[in-house]
Amino acid sequence: MRPASIEDYVGQEHLLGKDKLLRLMMAGDELYSIILWGPPGTGKTTLAHIIANASNSIFVPLSAVSSNIKDVREIISQAITQKKEHGRRTILFVDEIHRFNKAQQDAFLPHVERGDIVFMGATTENPSFEVISPLLSRTKVLVLKPLTDTNLKRILQRALADDEQGLGRLRVRATDEVVEYIIAYSQGDARVALNTLEIAAGITPPDATGERELTAEIIEEALQKKMLIYDKAGEEHYNIISALHKSMRNSDADASLYWLARMLESGEDPLYIARRLVRFASEDIGNADPKALQIALEAKEAFHFIGLPEGKLALAQATMYLATAPKSNALYTAYSRAAQAVEQHGALPVPLHIRNAPTKLMKNLEYGKGYKYAHNFEDAIVDMECLPEELRGRTFYHPSDRGYEKIIKERMEYVKRKKKQEK
Repeated sequence: MRPASIEDYVGQEHLLGKDKLLRLMMAGDELYSIILWGPPGTGKTTLAHIIANASNSIFVPLSAVSSNIKDVREIISQAITQKKEHGRRTILFVDEIHRFNKAQQDAFLPHVERGDIVFMGATTENPSFEVISPLLSRTKVLVLKPLTDTNLKRILQRALADDEQGLGRLRVRATDEVVEYIIAYSQGDARVALNTLEIAAGITPPDATGERELTAEIIEEALQKKMLIYDKAGEEHYNIISALHKSMRNSDADASLYWLARMLESGEDPLYIARRLVRFASEDIGNADPKALQIALEAKEAFHFIGLPEGKLALAQATMYLATAPKSNALYTAYSRAAQAVEQHGALPVPLHIRNAPTKLMKNLEYGKGYKYAHNFEDAIVDMECLPEELRGRTFYHPSDRGYEKIIKERMEYVKRKKKQEK
């Protein structure tokens, strides 16, 4: 089912849409060395094939898993000969480039620099960590995104209908519900989706009319996994994310872990969950434990780095930390109060004494006049109003007595006492 032309390629519109980089590159037959970085099954190898076909270049695929430096040197030698004697470019495509060590990656540098080859690498790992800097500086890193549900549906429907390369001759029928099941478990990976469809079709006997009707039970058998009721776009989606959020808020670690597992095992987008954890860290913990936000962000980065299935544990670790951390919504309510004040009073002018005064005119207009530089005072505390006149004396943030906010509260009270002493 690998598409042979750009018209049949599904997904990555940010690179292949009208007037986008790869589309323009192929249209002008201007090839540059690139590294395609993205999750499995998003079309990295296919895209390299299509680029090569569009340019009429020699395409030489190489797997970093099974190849060595000798293979690379032979290919480059042949590429130099083709270029000199026939004027043809060679695209050397290295799949899983992160599998090559530093010395092996060094071998590409002079040939990419001289243009002996057009280098194309593909990796599921972050090139910043897995590809040497000199090679990165000589290539353009293009990020491929996970395929959307719409992308996968189109791919599966084409596979069902295609008589030559797909399953059309088997007369396979699948309801929208069955297709959605496959999509949910594919996590944006077209290879997983197509493999699941193929296995399911293969184990489904034809009926009296010669058709093969795929059912949820058959998909479960193909996946060797029980289907869970979960609609990523419907009510159950919101019910379960609500259950996760409220379980963490209630400091119920076990319930939090259960609802997290329900979402992950049902095919929810892990990065959606990661975004919710980041939101929770600020909304329900805030400064009661400032490290919570850091933990949530690190979990998101960890998942992005290692993907499924290993990345699930990073999300579980963050969920347990957030569930057991001290809770406070003081930050959330403080921002709400500040936003309400902005809505009520509009764009109040900044007090003159805390305005910047980089020009003589501004100084003549008394910008910055009366400003007190905090570091010139004891404890770097000075009695100087920084709110607009209409909001003078207003307090938005009321920290709780829980966790680190207790220390913040004590500090804020100390600052108030010091300012009173100066009056």
